[in-house]
Amino acid sequence: MIKTESNAVLLKPASIKKHDRGGGASTTPLVTKGLGASVFITGYTEFAGGAKIPFHYHNCEESVMLVEGHALFDIDGQEFEVAPQDMTFIPAGVPHRFRNASDTEPMKILWIYGSPDANRTLVETGETRPIAAEHAT
Repeated sequence: MIKTESNAVLLKPASIKKHDRGGGASTTPLVTKGLGASVFITGYTEFAGGAKIPFHYHNCEESVMLVEGHALFDIDGQEFEVAPQDMTFIPAGVPHRFRNASDTEPMKILWIYGSPDANRTLVETGETRPIAAEHAT
């Protein structure tokens, strides 16, 4: 990480600790409240072949871009194929999930939450956790 005089930051993801999400998915936080973000946070999640995350929703808007691989996006009872550079907008409170469409190739998404205090609620259990807490060291 390189911080400039004006508090701008250049992040080097290769040097940022990844956090295991289970099931073959890991997340790397990028722009966070800890860096001074006051309106949004960002990061990316990598999926091993065949990996998926459970249905969940957030307390704020989310946008996701597929950076690498081939994904399936489940929302509103529908499944959508997602190609690299496709982008989603997901309103707050809407259950969704992403799945790696390949059993062998990795997949990577870049996510942006519309609040530095974003949280994730798992549909199956109702458990809610702050996104920032998932990345605490």
